[in-house]
Amino acid sequence: MNLKAAAGVSVFACLLSACGNPDAPQRLVGTLERDRIEAVAEESEPILTLEVREGQHVTEGQVLLRQDTAFAGARAAQADAQMQQARHRLTELEQGARVEEIDQARAKVSSARAAVERDEREFARVSKLAEQNVLSQSQLDTAQASRNASRAALREAQAQLTAFQRGTRIEEIDQARAAVAAAQAARQQLEVGDARLVVHATRSGVVEALPYKAGERPPKGAPIVVMLADTPAFARVYVPEPQRAHVRPGSAARVYMDGVANPIRGKVRYIASDAAFTPYFALTQRDRSRLAFVCEIEIVDSNSSRLPAGVPVEAEIDGNDTG
Repeated sequence: MNLKAAAGVSVFACLLSACGNPDAPQRLVGTLERDRIEAVAEESEPILTLEVREGQHVTEGQVLLRQDTAFAGARAAQADAQMQQARHRLTELEQGARVEEIDQARAKVSSARAAVERDEREFARVSKLAEQNVLSQSQLDTAQASRNASRAALREAQAQLTAFQRGTRIEEIDQARAAVAAAQAARQQLEVGDARLVVHATRSGVVEALPYKAGERPPKGAPIVVMLADTPAFARVYVPEPQRAHVRPGSAARVYMDGVANPIRGKVRYIASDAAFTPYFALTQRDRSRLAFVCEIEIVDSNSSRLPAGVPVEAEIDGNDTG
């Protein structure tokens, strides 16, 4: 019991000594990590083939898996039809009215003018007879209404002929051009989305996980491939609040890992401003000491590419070293 008590007192004394000297490096715990890349499903379509396996190293642009593109092909055909429709409508407006339509409008003007002449003569005849009290006032009103209607029909036919002769308004052509541009953009958007049904590696790395198997239908937005990029490894550790003021980006660090005899050189690249575990407000001095801040230490040794991800590590940060 005396030996255990003495050991406990010794450890406690060491902790007090470290806390009393904030510049002394302290061991921080965490894990070794790499950049994690997730490819998500663009559509909820069945997976046809898996081109890679878990643990396989892949290069940028390599095909990882393929989803069913049958529905995507149908949508592309529909988009093509809408784009062709918009283009034909633009061509129709740019060419203007056909010769046959203009001739038809002229014929309507001639017919309306003949109707006006007929109704004018009829109205003049009825007016004389009404003055002689041979015809009633209602018959005069009917003849006058017919004449007015014929005049209006003539004006309408003349306006239609003028519109055909002047051609399409520039505003209508601009609207048709905008409709063509919108249809083309929609088609390109479909092309981009459909191309992503064949999933390619965006960076070189190792396939970490394939959550879905061939034949399964992942929901839209679900991760279907998880990769660890071929980038320098970094240690994610947690800095206690008493040491936070002495840790800043650029500080030199040493990382210790089981199975590696010598410390691994590193450099702090990020330190969080918000605590990871405990609320930052309304804390006593005792509570503040329990705060922990996420810190990322980039490995600068040349053999960092061979270090495994996910293993526990410990780290020491030199608070006064900004190398």
